[in-house]
Amino acid sequence: MPTVAQSSTETDWVSRFADDVIAESERRAPGKPVVVASGLSPSGPIHLGNLREVMTPHLVADEIRRRGYEVRHLISWDDYDRYRKVPQGIPGVDESWNEHIGRPLTSVPAPVGSAYPNWAEHFKAAMTAALAELGVEYDGISQTEQYTSGVYRDQVLHAMKHRGDIDAILEQYRTKKAPGKKSQKPLDEAELEAAEGSGAAAEDDGTGSTGYFPYKPYCGGCGKDLTVVTAYDDDTTELTYTCSACAFSETVRLSEFNRGKLVWKVDWPMRWAYEGVIFEPSGVDHSSPGSSFQVGGQIVSIFDGVQPIGPMYAFVGISGMAKMSSSKGGVPTPADALQIMEPQLLRWLYARRRPNQSFKIAFDQEIQRLYDEWDKLEAKVADGSVLPADAAAYARAARTAAGELPRTARPLPYRTLASVVDITAGHEDQTLRILSELDPANPVTSLDEVRPRLDRAENWITTQVPADQRTLVREEPDTELLGSLDDEGRESLRLLVEGLDSHWSLDGLTTLVYGVPKVMAGLAPDAKPTPELKVAQRSFFALLYKLLVSRETGPRLPTLLLAVGADRVRKLLAA
Repeated sequence: MPTVAQSSTETDWVSRFADDVIAESERRAPGKPVVVASGLSPSGPIHLGNLREVMTPHLVADEIRRRGYEVRHLISWDDYDRYRKVPQGIPGVDESWNEHIGRPLTSVPAPVGSAYPNWAEHFKAAMTAALAELGVEYDGISQTEQYTSGVYRDQVLHAMKHRGDIDAILEQYRTKKAPGKKSQKPLDEAELEAAEGSGAAAEDDGTGSTGYFPYKPYCGGCGKDLTVVTAYDDDTTELTYTCSACAFSETVRLSEFNRGKLVWKVDWPMRWAYEGVIFEPSGVDHSSPGSSFQVGGQIVSIFDGVQPIGPMYAFVGISGMAKMSSSKGGVPTPADALQIMEPQLLRWLYARRRPNQSFKIAFDQEIQRLYDEWDKLEAKVADGSVLPADAAAYARAARTAAGELPRTARPLPYRTLASVVDITAGHEDQTLRILSELDPANPVTSLDEVRPRLDRAENWITTQVPADQRTLVREEPDTELLGSLDDEGRESLRLLVEGLDSHWSLDGLTTLVYGVPKVMAGLAPDAKPTPELKVAQRSFFALLYKLLVSRETGPRLPTLLLAVGADRVRKLLAA
C-alpha cells in the first residue's frame, strides 16, 4: 500500500518518524515486527491529554502498516499500579474508597452501579470503546495479568540480583539528603498530577532504611503496597517484608511469588527490553533531569535492552467546558469528545500538529470553526488544490491502513445542523423539514443522510450550550418594538417578507438578508459591501434577531428563517 504522503516527508511529521522507526527496527531486530508502545493508567477517567500517548504511536504505526510492514502497537494498561487517591466528582464513589489507597487498581471496587468487576476495568472500558471508534488497532497488555501470572518473574529476579547497579544509576539523580531525611527527591503535587495516566504513578524508587530493593510486594494481610523489604537472599530468592499499614510480615520465595511489582523507574525500562519496543513517545513531564524516561534510558541496559526512540509530546488543552456531565472528575475524555465530534475530526486534531506542539480541543463555539476548516480541507482534497502536508493529515484522519472510517453520507455544515437542532429542540419531523428546504434542488430526504454528524451537533447543543444561550423563537410579535420602528425600519421588513417565497432556500435567504440593506441604500442586491453598508447590515440583522428570538444575536439568519418557517416569520415581522 502506498504511503500517505510520499511527496511531503519534509512537512509530514508522521512520515519522518515512520522512516526513523523502520530504520531503527531493521537495525535492532531485522525481520521482526516493528514494535511501538503506549502506556495508560486507569486510575480514573482517561482524558484527552492521555490520548496523545496513544495517537502519536498509532499514527506512526499506521503509516508503517501502509508501507507493508508488520507492526505491533502495544498499549500497556498500568492496572497493577497502586490506587493513589480518590478522584473527586466520581458518581458512586465516596470517602470509603480511601480505605483502598495503596492497593492495585484491579483490587479496588468499581464505582457503585458499575457493570465492571473493579476500578481499573471500569475506567478502561470507556477508553477501549473510544479507541475502537477512532480506528486504533493495538494489542492490550494488562500489567496485573503480566505480574500475577509470573510472566515477568525472570525480569524481577534479574532486577533484584542487579539492585546495586540500579541503585547506582538512581543515586546520580537523587538530591543530597539532609540529616534524617530520605535522599530521594519527592514529586510535588503538579508532578504527581502530570504523572497520572502516563504510568508514572506516585511511588518511590525502592529506597528504604534497609537498603535498596527495586521490588514492592503487595501485603498478604491488607493488600496494600505500604510494605518495606527487610531482607533478600539472592541464592534462595527468599524475601522478607513488613507492612506499615497492618503490621503483617512474611517471608516468601520470590521465584514463586507473584503479588508485587517492580518500582516504576525500573518497571518501565524492563518492559522496553522485554517487548523490544522501538518507538514510544513520552509526555513533557518526563523531560526533566531524573525523570522516568531519562533514568530508564540507563536502567534498560541492565535488562540488555535499548531505550526506544520517540518524541516528548506537549499537553492538550480544552477550549470551553460548559457542562462536562459525562467526564466524571472534571476532565473531558475521548468518549466525551466523540459525543460532539466525529472520529475523523478528533483524529485530525492529533494528526495535523507535531507532537511537540500543544493544541486545544474545542467544546465551545470553536468547534463550529474547526468543522468549517475540516470541510474546506475536504473540498480541497476533492478538487486537488490541497497542499501535500494537509493532504497527509486529512488521509490519516479519514482512514487507517485497514480502510476508511465510517462517515456522514451528506456532511452538511456542523454550524447549520447545530442551529437547526437548537431551534427545533431535536424534533425530528421539524428538523427534516428544515434540512429538506436548505437546497430545494437536492433536498435531504432522510435524517440518516446527515448522521452521525447531526447527532454530534445535537449532543453539542444539549450538553455544551448553556440553557440561557439556547435559541427560543418568540410565540407572538414584539408589538412594542414593531410600533417604535421608523419608515425605513418598516420598509426593510416589508422587503424581507416580500422576498421570502422567491428566496426560500439557504442560498436564497442568504442573498435576501444581505441584500435588503443594499436595496435600502439604493444599491443593487449584488453590490460589494462598503464599511457603511456593513454597519447597516449589522443593524438590520440585530433588528431581525430581536423580533424573532428576543436577542441581538443567534444562529445564522438564513438558517433561522428556514427553521422558523415563512408563515411564522411573516407573523413575527408584521409591522
